[in-house]
Amino acid sequence: MKLFFAEEMKQIDAAATKEFGLPGLLLMENAGRDVAATAESILEDCSNKRIVVFAGKGNNAGDGFVAARTLLNRGAQVTVILLADPAAYSGDALKQLEVLQKCNPFLFTLRTEQDWDKAAIAGELADLVIDGLLGTGFRGELSPDFARAAGIINSMSAPVIAIDIPSGVEPDTGKAARGAVKADVTVTLAAPKPGLYLYPGAEYAGEIMVAEIGIPIELLTESDSKNELITRSLAKTKLPKRQGNAHKGMAGRVAVLAGSPGFTGAAALCSYAAVKAGAGLVTLLTPLSSQNILAAKLNEVMVQGLIERLPGVLGGGAVGDVRHWLEKSDVLAVGPGLGTSEATKEVIRDVLQGCSRPVVIDADALTALVGHTGILNRMKCPRIITPHPAEMARMIGAAATDVDANRLAIASRYAVEWQTVVVLKGAPTVVAAPDGVAYLNTTGNEGMATGGSGDVLTGIIAALLGQGLSAADAAVLGVYLHGLAGDLAAEKGKIGLAAGQISENLPSARQKVEEE
Repeated sequence: MKLFFAEEMKQIDAAATKEFGLPGLLLMENAGRDVAATAESILEDCSNKRIVVFAGKGNNAGDGFVAARTLLNRGAQVTVILLADPAAYSGDALKQLEVLQKCNPFLFTLRTEQDWDKAAIAGELADLVIDGLLGTGFRGELSPDFARAAGIINSMSAPVIAIDIPSGVEPDTGKAARGAVKADVTVTLAAPKPGLYLYPGAEYAGEIMVAEIGIPIELLTESDSKNELITRSLAKTKLPKRQGNAHKGMAGRVAVLAGSPGFTGAAALCSYAAVKAGAGLVTLLTPLSSQNILAAKLNEVMVQGLIERLPGVLGGGAVGDVRHWLEKSDVLAVGPGLGTSEATKEVIRDVLQGCSRPVVIDADALTALVGHTGILNRMKCPRIITPHPAEMARMIGAAATDVDANRLAIASRYAVEWQTVVVLKGAPTVVAAPDGVAYLNTTGNEGMATGGSGDVLTGIIAALLGQGLSAADAAVLGVYLHGLAGDLAAEKGKIGLAAGQISENLPSARQKVEEE
């Protein structure tokens, strides 16, 4: 499902009117009716239920007027609270307000302190509230009156439906103004917006429902938007098929270059995740001093020791050993727990520059690329990097907070610049491809904020590469399965969820996608 920035959606709305002859009034009617239907679904029966609609003065307000009229027709007691004088309305919103006024709702404008008191009382008595204050044109901070109205909405105990996007949340970035409306449900119009899924906006959106308001499907599918949601339907299209007569050599041979004394857990988690994600053969390449302990940890993985300069520090001869094993493998995953000594980083860089197999680059291998990101452009093989915000920040010379706040834009920029698939981990994880297409993941939960979760993701993506997927497809499917497995694990509790539980739930996650 495509995601649309506010300007992109504005252009599509205009094209619906200009190219297809669809009047804006009709689209507004459809939007408001969908909002009303959502309200009715939440309340089960609208008859005599008290519903309060807060309206700004743009098209978002017009959608709210339609919802109010529709709910009046269904027996609800509707109060409409205007933040603008009726004379300030124009266009389609004015036409809908004029129709609504003829239906005799309880309607008033917030002008005096007495009006504000009435709004607060209406809110306290409400069974449901509809936020039609501000739409996708919002940027920055709320003006005093809008902030006050949003505060009344947020103080109510009744469920809140936001029209298109919660008032005070920026549609493109997810940045939220102080006092932005916190919705229980957001009915977003025609197509979802990135700000509903990017934090902190995601915390304000609640459950997201997409209203089909009559925009011709051609305008949505053929648009130039390069942002998409990773839904279960999309994930299913990426699933590799396995023949009934398949053997382990056909299921993907994965080499994992990882681990060092004190950091064997990362290597074990990554390798085992590759097994649980469907790899046929997994070989772990690790410094010789880590070989025995990892061989004891892993029953389903072959463990090979590499030449060391010192315990846990790879020597130059390790490069030849890694290349030898890569000749027998379909894909390489490199980095988890491997170490950050200068000697080890040099080995990593040599391996990457000479790599002839698709490669997933994570953790300490990303550290090895700090100051050497040009290696990514020189590599001849398909490549995926999987940084968290702090790792990405070190690679580009930025602050981790800035990376996290602009994850969609940053992942997209550097995927194109480095011609590398970028998996920027976090909430939500962003997958950006070298062709400029970026994906926002829709699975996962806060319980996955635990050590080793990223190592598991690296193993999953490597396994999918080994099963024949392209780098972009392996990353998209990998982050979805990773999050879904985490969601399944969280059914027994989020806090205390361990990374290994994510791997254990991978077969079930994959089956759920297959059954979609």
